Amino acid sequence: MPLRNKIQSHTRTDRPAPQPDPQSRSTPRTTDSPDGAWGAARLALTAFFAVDGFLFATWVVRIPDVRSQVSASHSTLGLALLCLSIGAVLTMPLVGRLCLRYGSRPVTVGSLALLSLAVPLPAHTHSVTALGGVLLLFGAGYGGANVAMNSAAVDLVAQLRRPVMPSFHAGYSLGGLLGAGAGGLLATTLSTASALALGGLLGLAVTAWAGVVLLRSPAAPLVAPGRNGADSTDTPDAGPSPARQARQARLLVVLLGLTAFCTAYGEGAVADWTTLHLTDDVHASAGTAAAGYAAYAFAMTSGRIGGTWLSIRLGQTRLMLAGGLLAAAGMLLAALAPLVPLAIAGFVLVGLGLANLFPLAIARAGAAGGPQGVALASTLGYGGMLIGPVVIGFLADAAGLPSALTTVAVASTLAAALPWTVRRR
Repeated sequence: MPLRNKIQSHTRTDRPAPQPDPQSRSTPRTTDSPDGAWGAARLALTAFFAVDGFLFATWVVRIPDVRSQVSASHSTLGLALLCLSIGAVLTMPLVGRLCLRYGSRPVTVGSLALLSLAVPLPAHTHSVTALGGVLLLFGAGYGGANVAMNSAAVDLVAQLRRPVMPSFHAGYSLGGLLGAGAGGLLATTLSTASALALGGLLGLAVTAWAGVVLLRSPAAPLVAPGRNGADSTDTPDAGPSPARQARQARLLVVLLGLTAFCTAYGEGAVADWTTLHLTDDVHASAGTAAAGYAAYAFAMTSGRIGGTWLSIRLGQTRLMLAGGLLAAAGMLLAALAPLVPLAIAGFVLVGLGLANLFPLAIARAGAAGGPQGVALASTLGYGGMLIGPVVIGFLADAAGLPSALTTVAVASTLAAALPWTVRRR
């Protein structure tokens, strides 16, 4: 059953609402259309996703400058960057509980404000220890924002009755592209402290505007943990006991979290190793390698922009299956092709294929487990982002980078297969 049919709100009616055909290729029009009362909330939430991606990219492009400032070696810098991930992973489960207690929207505003305040701090550190400390705070804001935003988006998707989750993540990708582009253009003009401070001020300004709009918009009913988040066609019956339903919902969330893990594994590996593979193995110039990564990022953004339409046309499970298989084929082409154009074409296919897997997995985890389902799936997904570059690095030393990158194809195939398991459950 589609995501929109599996969401339960705290408001009950005397009659069950009619259930649309899950394989329908059209979306029923509702009074709560994106152009109506919910349009402002959707716009504000998209702005939050975009500024989240922008702030993270603003920090990423300044990592080399911060490294020189704190005189860190590769290994010590890696330990400091690990603090960012630790802060995010430790915060995500807590934020899931805060969303249940206070609502996802206020927690979203607070998390983005914390992230905006934390962004300028690395520029004022002068030791690896101090850098690690501020990155813990940075990670707490970043991880909290991702759980809270996705939880708020799951609630809004339920009210809109349209699979618009990919459009929010398209905002994140677009914000990341803008942040990286602006950071590159201003790299020789602004100091690290000035650039990060301006990024933080922009984040606070967007948070203030979008926060007012989001909090004043009609509140979407809180998504309660449902029987499942799958795209099945089961007919409702008396059903299992509440305890068994809770176990089934948790199992579904774990499976969807593993889908996010496999997807994020690929995203992390591609982000860290694309340019090196293109320059060292396919013998592209540095400019061509940078253009190859930009083509991948643009393909992912474009795929997410079209994700809502594709979800409606194909259904979420079919889209996730097709995306995973497309990413697997593209990664094999990118890793093994001897020519630069073919390798770049492979990375474009990877971007298109991976584009909607993560947002749809998080959306369906939210339908199955509520905000805590989003938190668990996001934590698993973030683990994939962490482990991917490390695994690729060790395998590259042992068997070469092209062979190591083929593990992304394996992970993408698993990401394609897991949603079918969820649907059967």
